[in-house]
Amino acid sequence: MEPPLAGAEPRLRLRLIGLTDLHANLYPYDYYRDRPDNSVGLARAASLIAEARSECSNCLLFDNGDILQGTPLGDFAAAAIIRDASAIHPVIAAMNRLDYAVATLGNHEFNYGLEALERAYAQARFPVVCCNVLRPDGSPWFAPSIVIERDFVDESGTTRRLKVGVIGVAPPQIAQWDEAHVRGRLRTIDIVEAARAEVGGLEGRVDLIVTLCHSGISRLASALGEENAGQDLARLHGVDAVFLGHQHLLFPGEDFVGVPGADAERGMLHGRPAVMAGFWGSHLGVIDLGLKLDAGRWRVQQAQVEARPIARRDASGAAIALVESDASVLDAAKAAHAATLHYVRTPVGRLATPLHTYLAMIADDPTVELVNEAQRAYAAPLVVARADLASLPVLSASAPFKCGGRGGPDFYTDIVEGPIAIKDVADIYPYPNSVRVVKVDGATLGEWLERSASIFRRIDAASRDEQPLLGPAFACYNFDVIDGVRYAIDVTEPARYDESGALVAPQARRIRDLTFNGAPIDPGRAFLVVTNNYRASGGGGFPGCDGTSVAIEAPDANRDVVLKYIESATEVAAKSDGNWRLAPWPSTVVATYLTSPAAAALPAPLGLRLTSMGAAPGGFLKLRVETA
Repeated sequence: MEPPLAGAEPRLRLRLIGLTDLHANLYPYDYYRDRPDNSVGLARAASLIAEARSECSNCLLFDNGDILQGTPLGDFAAAAIIRDASAIHPVIAAMNRLDYAVATLGNHEFNYGLEALERAYAQARFPVVCCNVLRPDGSPWFAPSIVIERDFVDESGTTRRLKVGVIGVAPPQIAQWDEAHVRGRLRTIDIVEAARAEVGGLEGRVDLIVTLCHSGISRLASALGEENAGQDLARLHGVDAVFLGHQHLLFPGEDFVGVPGADAERGMLHGRPAVMAGFWGSHLGVIDLGLKLDAGRWRVQQAQVEARPIARRDASGAAIALVESDASVLDAAKAAHAATLHYVRTPVGRLATPLHTYLAMIADDPTVELVNEAQRAYAAPLVVARADLASLPVLSASAPFKCGGRGGPDFYTDIVEGPIAIKDVADIYPYPNSVRVVKVDGATLGEWLERSASIFRRIDAASRDEQPLLGPAFACYNFDVIDGVRYAIDVTEPARYDESGALVAPQARRIRDLTFNGAPIDPGRAFLVVTNNYRASGGGGFPGCDGTSVAIEAPDANRDVVLKYIESATEVAAKSDGNWRLAPWPSTVVATYLTSPAAAALPAPLGLRLTSMGAAPGGFLKLRVETA
């Protein structure tokens, strides 16, 4: 912070700190690979919390949502709390040790159903606010906001009582993504609309207004019901500070350089201090405010924002801890950690060949193939049992869920040949989605694949400069591969859709040679596609997926479908069938792809030539990709 301004008016320094997108990461541990991981965990972040508090006595701690789901520990805890309402949720137990001021809800809180959500938060010794998720009659479900009254000490040593209003918001798309859980029980409204009303009710009653916004920063034009509404929220008169999340990125930082209204160096969003503190406990968000008492009201005169990391990457990409774990958090989660390890190590079958996703964004991948095979096998008898559907071809859509990018150089599936355990199945399919079968025509199927192919950057075939195939913040879970058809992706063409699923280039076509059973797809022919509830209800903005095309709403989780498929086989030999490929580009093009250094010795997929270009920032390996 800058030194206090000269003058007689009382001044006070207030520090707001917070985490976002913890996703049930308590220990510094990777349950999927069954090994320690210094880059994650509330235990490490708690040490940063203690440091931040030691530097400033006027401190408030917040949580910005998505705490319950994301690791096998979260799955195990949700199952336990559903079976036994008296079971202690380990995430809440750990957070209760840290004196949180307020928390809000994230969209993934809803993944296990409302009963699990409500039972978990009922154990919290801190208030939870959310103003845009309502009961069907429009009444609040959780408190829309809260006023914190606390004594703080100003720069002269005088005790001052401040009133801080705190508002919480979550993506309105919850109503689509977890439609099966919330239908008829809750409804969502626009983030800015709800926050504007709440700010209006707080102004004049409080000294400051803080928004806990489980939503991010969009590069798209403002729209009603937008998923990432951070900029529009920051524009609201009366908002003094914003905690952001949902996108698993950093602000301040390079992730949002060049976004209009965002000062990515200082952490200012349309002039308001704002912070997005990564994910999984990787960073602590810190907003330092310099307040001045003016005409009886405290006003923000200065602001300084940072996202403090719990670890750094060395030259090899390994995570080096910057702080030790907090003993109280480890103690609170000790029993759950041990139970989770026992659970995830349970064997379920054998792999005849290793599985990895190191090259899954540039070539057809056996890991995705395994999921699609399992989904089709599961759906087949459900389809046969329906006279109105039995004659239709059954396809399957899935994505490489762990494929580096913003998750870092360790964020890949990598399972060795031999016994396969529950932890490995959770690694292959990390989300608690449930199976849906949608009915679409051939034309919509092509549009679905066009939306998927929009994940790639456009490659200029005439350029000899280096060109990355993917942007730094690509969402691999939105790269659907549809098995049962064959096609090529031409990345020298513009993307037909943008990152939200909006049609932006109506003349563009990246999907080439789309065929079914060796013949071009008939645009009018009906197909069934096995997918998950997130995609089928609108997640990712895919054509034909808005909830209205669902033909079968299955009761089972996609992950359980994969697990049972593996259990039913003597040995699983997952192989790529090469049903999709990258269309050729000129040999003069220098197209690059970032992956884990563990991929250095892998053979190139059929139709591609890969050449190492050495280490890349963030611990990645850079490969030149050439098409044969």
